[in-house]
Amino acid sequence: MHIPESLQDLADSEAVQFLKRPKTIARIFAGVFSLIVFSSLLTDGYQNKTENPQLRCVLNSNNEACSFAVGAGFLAFLSCLVFLVLDAHDNHIASSRFKTAFQLLDFILAVLWAIIWFVGFCFLANQWQHSPPKQFLLGSSSAKVAIAFTFFSILVWIFQAYLAFQDLQNDAPVPYKRSLDEGSVVLTTLSPPSAFSPVSTPTTGPNNLSYASSALSPYLTTPKAPRLAMMPGN
Repeated sequence: MHIPESLQDLADSEAVQFLKRPKTIARIFAGVFSLIVFSSLLTDGYQNKTENPQLRCVLNSNNEACSFAVGAGFLAFLSCLVFLVLDAHDNHIASSRFKTAFQLLDFILAVLWAIIWFVGFCFLANQWQHSPPKQFLLGSSSAKVAIAFTFFSILVWIFQAYLAFQDLQNDAPVPYKRSLDEGSVVLTTLSPPSAFSPVSTPTTGPNNLSYASSALSPYLTTPKAPRLAMMPGN
């Protein structure tokens, strides 16, 4: 099957290659799951009873459960958007220290979000289990959807933590490489010249004094011949 050149160029573009990365796909799924969690409870998670017009959370009438799910979902959605933008500019980061710090922050936040969603899943499932049956006419389906996608969010954030840990291992800097290179340069600079290396001798004229000849050791100078003293005859 022949692919047109325009479609081939589109497939090879940076945007498509960025969207095909596993980290990008995981962030998109995490953002969508977070959006479903907080939007489902924000729209149908608060209902009123027939005898009371006050709105209550469908999860055992515990407003803290709905507030926790809505707040965590909204913050996780914003976190995914921010890291997607940072990932798009990852190739333009020249500083290796900043890149390592960004990868470390990505790993820490992924682990924290996995723990938060795990705690949230246990909390929401417990509140739904203790909810009286048919207490509210509406909202039960929204609660089930929120609990299900809270569980899916745990898996996605664990996968993101795994990808971030792999990036840290692959791009880990060698702490002693630079110091060893600098040490070799210093040793090369301070090493004495070899016996076969040419030594430049200063040119001397008849009216000029040579510093090198004056700095030579007295033991290396040519010894003077002994003088003969003439003894007077008797």
